[in-house]
Amino acid sequence: MNQRSVLGPVDVEDADLAAIAATLLGQPAEQVELLSSHAEVVPYPLDAITTAGRFRVHGTVATPRGESAFRLFVKHVQSWSRSPLFAVVPPELHDVAEAGVPWYTEALIYRSDLARRLPAGFTMPRAAAVRDLDEKSVALWLEEVDHVPTEWTPERFGHAARLLGRLAFAPAVRELAGIGERHRRWPVRSYVEGRLSLQVLPILRSEQLWQHPLVAGSFDPALRERLLTAADRVPQYLAELEAMPTGAAHGDACPNNLLVQPDSDDLVLIDFGFWTEQPLGFDLSQLLIGEVQLGRRPVASLPELEAVILPAYLEGLRAEGSSLDPAALRRTHALCLLIFSGLSAVPFEDLERDPTPELARGAAERADLARFALDLVEASG
Repeated sequence: MNQRSVLGPVDVEDADLAAIAATLLGQPAEQVELLSSHAEVVPYPLDAITTAGRFRVHGTVATPRGESAFRLFVKHVQSWSRSPLFAVVPPELHDVAEAGVPWYTEALIYRSDLARRLPAGFTMPRAAAVRDLDEKSVALWLEEVDHVPTEWTPERFGHAARLLGRLAFAPAVRELAGIGERHRRWPVRSYVEGRLSLQVLPILRSEQLWQHPLVAGSFDPALRERLLTAADRVPQYLAELEAMPTGAAHGDACPNNLLVQPDSDDLVLIDFGFWTEQPLGFDLSQLLIGEVQLGRRPVASLPELEAVILPAYLEGLRAEGSSLDPAALRRTHALCLLIFSGLSAVPFEDLERDPTPELARGAAERADLARFALDLVEASG
């Protein structure tokens, strides 16, 4: 029996699914027959503008060796112009906004041989199939990876940072750093000239923003002045970053995208949508603040973690032959954190809501994050 209606446009014919399962199991496709299959939606609590759906598909096939079970994770990736969240983008900015988010890169990664190029300690799901659905969407049929929710200790952060440093500078990996460039790219300049300049900075420079009770209660006049001064210096900061040495970057190396396995110390990399070439140190920002952004960790924990991940990342770079100056790494990390997170720390998304005590606590944390990023920039200058 086959029950896969929840897949919608991602679904394939039974014979195609048998071939996909055969690839996963390492069997000849012509000798594999689908016996049963079932698909279910994988819940995910976070908005992801380029993901239309996540599904789990499992079943059984007949092979020359007898019946075999298979498990697949299916991800429906699309241009974010098809996301409901695209409705908030003004019509005159549609083209810029759509071009600024590289939805197709993940398909290119899974069609590549990145898996065999990764430094020891990193793995990634095997792709059984990558199917273009139309000009703006693709389906990824991946092995389902066993992973466990676990606390990220400072030691685990250091382990991840060390591997990210090796990933950034490993010669074999760097050959694929620009794999998505011909489709869409996510360099710092794209973000600065896109979302930052067109959305974030104009709001920061609005007098009305700072009078909002949610903002005024946490972002004091001194912090406001520091943020506006930093906003005026963005062109200078961008020039600094573009002069820094570059390497391969995952692009969103938060703990959510570094899966912990139950029986291995290897971390599994997932969600390659923002993979590209970036200044060395770029991945440290999301590693550091990913759990803060999700409310799992307070901003007060960041100094301790940063003291762990910076030297660990540098150690990873050194293992691959980089001679990057530690001061340059600190500067790149500080500027990336400010540009991508510090300047947008004001809770813009909550300004239309009643300023409840819970939202006020969240705004206070966001203000502390902004201060932390500004402090890093000042200390590294």
